[in-house]
Formats: sequence, structure tokens, C-alpha cells
Amino acid sequence: MNFFKKISIVTSIAAASFVGYAYGQDFQWKEATSNGYTYKYVTNDPTAARYYKLKNGLTVILSPTNKDPRIQTYIATKAGSKTDPADHTGLAHYLEHMLFKGTDKFGSKDWAKEKPILDQIDALYEKYNSTKDENKRKEIYKEIDKVSGEAAKFAIANEYDKMMAGMGADGTNAFTSFEQTVYTEDIPSNVVDKFLTVQSERFRQPVLRLFHTELEAVYEEKNRSLDDDGDKVYDMMFASLFPNNNYGKQTTIGTIEHLKNPSLKAIREYFNTYYVPNNMGIIMSGDFNPDEVIAKIDKAFSYMKPKSIPEYKIGQEKPITSPIVKEVVGPNPENVMLGFRFPGATTKDARLLNLVGNMLTNGQAGLIDLDLVKKQKLLAAYAFPYVLKDYSVLLLQGRPTEGQSLDEVRNLLLQEIDKLRKGDFSDDLIESIVNNEKKNIIQKDEKYSSRASILMDEFTSDIDHKVSLEYVDEISKLTKKDIMDFAAKYLQANNYVAIYKRKGEDKSIVKVDKPTITPVSVNREDQSPFLKKIDEMPENAIAPVWLNYDKDITKNKLGNIDVLSVKNTDNALFRLYYHFDSGKWNNKILPLAAEYLQYLGTKNKSSETISKEFYKLASSFNVSAGNEETYVTLEGLNENFDKTASLFEDLIKNCQADQAALDAYKTRLKKARANAKQNKGTIMAGLRSYAQYGAQNPFNNVLSDAELDALKAEDLIKVLHDLFNYKHKVLYYGPKSGNDLVASLKPIHTLPKDLKELTKTKTFVQVPTDKNKVLFAHYDMVQSEIFWVRNADQYSSAETPTVNLFNNYFGGGMGSIVFQTIRESKALAYSTYSYFASPSKKEDKNMVLAYV
Repeated sequence: MNFFKKISIVTSIAAASFVGYAYGQDFQWKEATSNGYTYKYVTNDPTAARYYKLKNGLTVILSPTNKDPRIQTYIATKAGSKTDPADHTGLAHYLEHMLFKGTDKFGSKDWAKEKPILDQIDALYEKYNSTKDENKRKEIYKEIDKVSGEAAKFAIANEYDKMMAGMGADGTNAFTSFEQTVYTEDIPSNVVDKFLTVQSERFRQPVLRLFHTELEAVYEEKNRSLDDDGDKVYDMMFASLFPNNNYGKQTTIGTIEHLKNPSLKAIREYFNTYYVPNNMGIIMSGDFNPDEVIAKIDKAFSYMKPKSIPEYKIGQEKPITSPIVKEVVGPNPENVMLGFRFPGATTKDARLLNLVGNMLTNGQAGLIDLDLVKKQKLLAAYAFPYVLKDYSVLLLQGRPTEGQSLDEVRNLLLQEIDKLRKGDFSDDLIESIVNNEKKNIIQKDEKYSSRASILMDEFTSDIDHKVSLEYVDEISKLTKKDIMDFAAKYLQANNYVAIYKRKGEDKSIVKVDKPTITPVSVNREDQSPFLKKIDEMPENAIAPVWLNYDKDITKNKLGNIDVLSVKNTDNALFRLYYHFDSGKWNNKILPLAAEYLQYLGTKNKSSETISKEFYKLASSFNVSAGNEETYVTLEGLNENFDKTASLFEDLIKNCQADQAALDAYKTRLKKARANAKQNKGTIMAGLRSYAQYGAQNPFNNVLSDAELDALKAEDLIKVLHDLFNYKHKVLYYGPKSGNDLVASLKPIHTLPKDLKELTKTKTFVQVPTDKNKVLFAHYDMVQSEIFWVRNADQYSSAETPTVNLFNNYFGGGMGSIVFQTIRESKALAYSTYSYFASPSKKEDKNMVLAYV
């Protein structure tokens, strides 16, 4: 039940990227009837999505594809934090948590005995909510704690999770954002009947049991957000952009005051108001027959009755006429975020905003990519659109390099915005973005999960699927003047919000104090009759398809190196890998050289020109030096395979030393190292590596600052020029046959007669865990994070089934012993897990890891 503020940004962009796959086609809404059900569809839609509206108003969107024997499902409600009552913020998020607790049919050992006690708890919370005297409130909460313990004797914790795990579901979760609450499952295609039976019961009459321990978990979630400087920046940004709209007035988790005064009555009213069929949608993509599935959904959810939805009044914002500048303080490294306000998701301007976001940042040839990242003027910089129903936002963020002020960062970002207004960008940038959109759409169509996610976002944002499909056609007709006019209208020199994230102690943070509670029973061994019924429902076995390495992988030779390939028969994309059996453990310069390559040009082409050429081809490259392996990855459209491979070969074999670029890279690297010492996640990673390997470990296997200072551009160029002179393999997935692949690579990937051997002189060995040790690092935060690490015995493949069973039972999900004991029973943490970790190499040892 992860908080979804940042992830929803990604899905908003993804939704815009999917559209227009069948470029140049005629898209029209049509109606058809099959198996007694009428549905709408869009002609030439690559998702083959069917849009049903059942008699009770429930929307069902079905997108069949048989690439995998699984189905991604979303049950979405068009309600989130913006529809929370003003005096009960965080309520939609509460409710999301409680919809995992069961009904009168499951989650209870004896509903007749449990219900009157839950009614007592309801009344006590209302009394607690209306009482102001702190001493009286403490006495009431003691009574809540006592009565909750009695009620828990009849509860079966996490029975929902057990049922879903029993039918083979993955990704059991939910998320709440501004205007959506979504429940997600990835299920095997042969358990649709089980799935629908559970889900229809889940939303029939949810019971708010085990509430006070779940409330403690929400408290911890709030405390986590108070420790997250990024969350604080986002909250401040939206509060500043939207002083009149609920995007800025209400956060998803809610205020501390409202968290401390929950109302079960208000939660139940919210469910009855918004969880109605005419405000909900079921979205499924995967391996199924839509004629059969729609009939099953109709039967399962026909009990739902439609209701009128309260009118949501959009808080209208006044234009920003001068920059609004705010500050956020915290222990993490400094940065600047800028925000500009735009119209909502269903408008043409919101679609144009997605294009402008790509013009600024696309990872290769955007204005910010070329001017600020590639030229190393900032430690990091990017822009991205956040598309919502009422309004949309363009966000830009930059991190200073050594010696830079936050004002300088802001000015550099604003200079890129100014280029949009002036038309100071390449004439073919829009064309290149169109080409990459086509490729990205094909990539997303490869996975049933991506299809479902995009269709779900369209549903909750009220985006017309036909309009989405026409997106590439739409942007392909835009001119430079269109972009300039758009930027002049919305991206002015003074209509933005700037949030300065400064380093320091945030004295305004008030931790959510949790009342003392008594651990409750979780009754994990008990089962409701409903669970037994689900387990007994028949399901047709899915016959496994085993990979035959001799038949399914084509083996060829290119000179004296192995070429392994699998033909892509689904689409026109390729992925090419050059694999080296050595990494940064044996060459600490290698990861620096791999990073340095992106800033280099050749004798005939600048680094910027090369990036533009890759992007225009809708291709990309990446050089990644892992601990013991190195990969060079090329990917793109098969029609541009030869050009892509040739462009990379020219770059890596003919790149020119650039001492200025190296000096800038060194400065940025040192700054990044200093920032890492201020990042709690990086600090924890270092402690874990120390626990696993001792004082000499992979985490600190890097060049010292002195060694870095002594490094010359020629040293890195030598590593790059020499890379393909070492033994390696070619791995390929794409439309070419093995023979055609070799024929294409032979004139491009030229090799010496004798390749050099890769030496492995450095290894790290896990240290025995023969006694208890505590490694402690102080960090300015509300919460504490604890990891347990134990190096275990040697890996054995025979133990794999036992390990998988143990992990699922002990610490791998909401139904596990760890989760039920630490969170459900004792409410000691929001996030907790434990697992027996198998190594990536059979020569290494297993580990036992746990986290609170």
C-alpha cells in the first residue's frame, strides 16, 4: 500500500507516451455487440481495448493479449486526496489500507461475536474524536486499546493476502493519489473466477477491523514522509502552486491533526459515497477471452447499486504574476525545483505539455540534456510534466555542482525555458521526439502490465482513448512557432514557483506521537469458510513452457566470439548486448570511463551531435560496469540497426580525449560523493556492504580523491579504445535471424585476430557471521531504520524450493509472520520484511536479510 505521489508522475508521462502507436491510422469510436454485451472500441487500436458500461454504471476495460499466461488487473475509484473531507484529510488513504482487512465473510473467525465489539470501537473513536481534553483522550484511547484487543481475538489478519498468494498473484498492493485510489493484482490467467469472487466480496461490505494497529502504520508512513526531503519539496511545491485547489490544500496522507482524530464513521461514509459502480472501473489486460470475462465480471459485480456522486468543485487559481520562492530545510543535499501551472489532462494544452517536457528532457537530446547535463553545468537536471484532471504542472529540478549557488541553478534552468520562448532549439527536435514516441509505444505494448496501467490512468483522468491514440499524429503537425507561442503563454519569466531545498536542521518537524498500544492477536493459523471456498474452486492448470537452450537460442560465431540470439517475432525492436566477464572489481577506472564516454565526441562529430543522431534514429546506448560483469547495450528500431551499431562503434573506437570534460566530471563526481554522505539510503548501503564483506568491500572499492585527481583523459580513452579488444559475447533479441545478425555486424564490429584475456585479480569474500555486531550511523531523522545481515552457508540449487517457500511464509508479504507480528500485531513499523537471499553466482554464499 505504497504512497504513490512520485510514481503517479511516471504513469502520467507513460500515458502520454503510449498514444499513437498506429501512426497515421484513422481512429474512430465504434460500437459492437458480442456474447450479449455491447461495447465500444477505437478502430486500429493496438491494445484492442473494449470499453463496456454495465447496467449499474460500472466501467470495464478489457485489453486481451496472449504473450504471457497472466493478467494485470486494476480496480480503480475516481476518488483520492482531493475528495477527502476538509476536516478529515488522509481519509481516502486510510480507506485504501482498510480494504485489505476483509468483510463479514472473510477476515473473521466469528462475525456474530466480532461485530458488537467493533460497534463499541466505532463509538469510542467518535467520542475520542470529539474530546479535546488530553487526559480524557488518553483514557478513551486506553479503552480503545483494550476493546480492540478483544475484537482482535476474532479477527484473522491478512486473510486477503493469503487468498491472493494462494492463487499465484503478484504485486498485491494499492495506491492513493490526488484523484484516484487503485487496487492492483497480477494474476495467473487460470484464476479469473477466484479473483472475481474475492474482489466482488472485498468491495461489498468492508469491515474496518484491526483499525488502531493499522492507524499506527499510517502514523509511521507519515513519519517516513517527514523524513523525506523530496516529499517535503513536493508538498511545498503543490501548496504554493495551488493555494485554492485541493492539490495544494490537502496531502494524500493528511495532516497530523487529522491523523490523530480518526473517524470510522467518516471513513464508512466516504466508502458509501465514492465506491459506487458509476464511479469505479475494472481494467484488465492479459491472456483471456473478453466475451467470457465480461460476463463473469457482470455476474460478480451486479449487486452494486449506482448513486449520484457529489459534485467536485474545482478550486480556481489566479495567475501567478511574480515568482513565488519558498524554502525547505533538511539533511539531504541541496537542489532547486521550479513549477509552472498548466490546464488539466483532457485539454490539448496538457498534451502539448508532454511534448514540451520531452523537448526539455528526453535522456539524450533535450535542451536540458544537451546544455546542462552533457556540458556538466549542473550535477543533475531534468524536467517532467505532471498531468492531473484539474490542472497540470511542468516541474524542473536541478542539483548544484561544487561551488554553485541555488540561484545559479535556478537561472540555468530558466535559460532553457527562455530558449523555448525564443525558438532556440533544433528544427528537427519535434520530428525526433515523434520517432521516439513511436518506439516507446511499441515497447510499452510488449507488456500486458503497461497496457493496463495506461488504460487505467486514462480512465481515472477522464482522457478520451481515441484522442490519446491520435497524439503522435497531433504533435507531428506542430511547428516551431506553435512551441514558441505555447511557451510564451504558459512559461513566462515570472509565473513560476521556486522551491529551494537547503541543507540544515528542520526545526518545524513534529513527529506523529503514537499512543501506547497492546499487541493484538493475529490468529494466523485460522481460516474463514470463505477462504476455504476460494481454495476449493477449480482452476485449469497452465502447462509450463520450458526454455530449451539448445533449440530456442541460435548460436553463431563472429570471428572468434560467440553470438547468441533469439528472434523477436512480435515487433520491430532490437536489443543488442556486448557482454564482458569482468567489471569494476578488477578495474576501478572502468566505471569512470563508461560514464565519461557520454561527454565525448570524435574527430568529426561533437558529443552533442552524436546524442542528437542517436535520438533521431530512436536508438540509444549504455555502457554499464557492474561488479564482475560489463555490458554495452544498444537498442532501437530494427530498420536503424546498422546505423545505430555503426554510430556506437565509431564513438567508442574513435572518441577523443577531452581534459576539460574530465575535469568537470571529476568536480561533479567529488560533489556526488559528498552528497552521498548526506543520503540515508547510501549510508545504509555502505553499512550493509561492510556487514557482508568487512572493512574492504565493494562499496568502497573506488578511486580515492587523490587517485582521481591524478587520472588523465588519456587513461580513460585507452580503456574505451581497448574495450572491444578483450574477449566478449554478443547477445541479441530482435527481428534478425542469427545469420543476418552476423552479416550485419561483420563489417561494423571488426575484431583483432586474437582477443585479450580478461583477468580477475580482485574478489571480495563474504565474512563469516560468527558473532553479533551493531554498526550504527547517526542521521537527522524522525524514524530509525534497521537492517539485519547474516552471511549463511554455501548456495545449493537443491534448496531453491525450500527457500521460496520459507520466504513467502516467513517474511515475504503481508501474510508473512514478520509482517503480521511487527506491523499487524504490534504496529511497530510501516515497512518490514525478511528473506533468505540467494546469491547471483553459485560460488557465493546465501544471506539472511531483514528490515524494519
